[in-house]
Amino acid sequence: MPENGARIALFGKPGAGKSTFAGLLGKECSASGPSLRIIKIADPLYELQRTVYETAGVLAPEAGVQDGQLLNALGAHLRRINPNCLTDRFAVRVAAVHREVPGAVVVCDDMRAPDAAALAGMGFLLVELTAPDEVRAARKAQRGDLSPGDEQHSTERPVLAEPWRRVDNSGGLDVLRERAARLLAEVRS
Repeated sequence: MPENGARIALFGKPGAGKSTFAGLLGKECSASGPSLRIIKIADPLYELQRTVYETAGVLAPEAGVQDGQLLNALGAHLRRINPNCLTDRFAVRVAAVHREVPGAVVVCDDMRAPDAAALAGMGFLLVELTAPDEVRAARKAQRGDLSPGDEQHSTERPVLAEPWRRVDNSGGLDVLRERAARLLAEVRS
């Protein structure tokens, strides 16, 4: 594993299980080795979502609850204004983690197509999660989002970069946990 810790960027269609997989990687790390930190590229978008709701005079959504339509629009406009704004802020946070926790594994669980080149340039291993459409739809329905993101929106276009690994998430949680352990072991070797 690199001296400053491994870097893993997860991508896939909404509902593929990226955040769940990141959490399982975290459990594997805490059970067997270095610290793991999950950093979201979209954190600034969630801050803006809260501000938009407060400005509208409506109670801001709880952490983790998404207004997908709003987030799609915010992401598109931020990238229109400055294509690197989200990845530049992300790079600063990654560097801070490696200063504070040397050797930590850093996982990004929300990489999108416009971010792929920047994250690969930062040394992230790109890992694609996949799941059948009906499984993804059921998972998305259970999330309790305020509005679903549009899978056809420009911010959701497919990542064209070749992944370092692909993880099939069509099975249960135990299978996914085994795949997380295997991936982490491979990253460490």
